[in-house]
Amino acid sequence: MTDCLFCRIVAGEIPATVVHETDDTLAFRDIDPKAPTHVLVIPRAHHTDVAALAAADPALAGRVLAACAAVAEQEGLAGDGYRVIFNTGRFSGQEVFHVHGHVLGGRPLGRMLAA
Repeated sequence: MTDCLFCRIVAGEIPATVVHETDDTLAFRDIDPKAPTHVLVIPRAHHTDVAALAAADPALAGRVLAACAAVAEQEGLAGDGYRVIFNTGRFSGQEVFHVHGHVLGGRPLGRMLAA
């Protein structure tokens, strides 16, 4: 998908600060971090959102989650904890329609949703 930002990052057309990669996944720092550590983990293959990924390739969905855990460990977040968020659809705030997990940590993150 030539118009997909994350597909273009996977293709090397747009630079990113890569922190972890496998044959199936790529993890890079968010350009507008919401926590001291904010890394995006994506499958190299294009899937619109986490529901589409789970339906099309459950094994790849598992590898994306494993990459999220590997990033958290590598970034030193495992001890104190971290959050993994997959936004799905416009009401969730999804801005790039290529499935991506946000790995966030490095400070207390507070409640999941505002009251």
